[in-house]
Amino acid sequence: MSTFVKTAKTKIKRLPKRGSYDRETIYRIIDEALICHVGFTIDCEPYVVPTAIARVDNDIYIHGSRVSRMLKHLAQGEPACIVVTHIDGLVLARSGFHHSMNYRSVIIFGNGVPVVGPDKRNILDTFVERLVPGRLADIRPINRKELAATTVVKFELNEVSAKIRSGPPADDMEDYDLPVWAGELPLSMTKGKPVTDPDMRMEVPVPTYVKRYKR
Repeated sequence: MSTFVKTAKTKIKRLPKRGSYDRETIYRIIDEALICHVGFTIDCEPYVVPTAIARVDNDIYIHGSRVSRMLKHLAQGEPACIVVTHIDGLVLARSGFHHSMNYRSVIIFGNGVPVVGPDKRNILDTFVERLVPGRLADIRPINRKELAATTVVKFELNEVSAKIRSGPPADDMEDYDLPVWAGELPLSMTKGKPVTDPDMRMEVPVPTYVKRYKR
């Protein structure tokens, strides 16, 4: 299917025109993200934790220390709400009320399952390569101790939707005659100049994939 099925949880109720259930649109938003925010409850207390995210086909993955309370909880199949957000610009209107942001966001509901065996190593390698394409070939492979110290949890993309805003402000008609500048201020993530680790023990040039890095 090219679209995700709307559910009671994923149906966009506020400004439904901004909603999208298109699979490829949702995949692109997730793939551009460096982090997500994971919401869950433990003992009736709510928590939201930022963490790295990676997608492979129709599954997303999060990972971290095996002693992480969040990952222990989610690996048991407890429900989670996972959100990805990109801010693409500020929208400056003629009134404070109509100021807004241009954004792309995805919300995911699901129950996680732990990843074990060879798949666990593969997914951790995916996190590295997804963060900086080309990096995996240069670094030391993960060892058994590091594998044992890390938990990976998978969520299948079933209950998911996107919400997107783009374009200029939507002011009240009478405000368009005001002598106030209005428009969009685009925002984007840009890389800086690479900074070499001061503890480097030999001369190693900055890799091309670092110099040319972009998202």
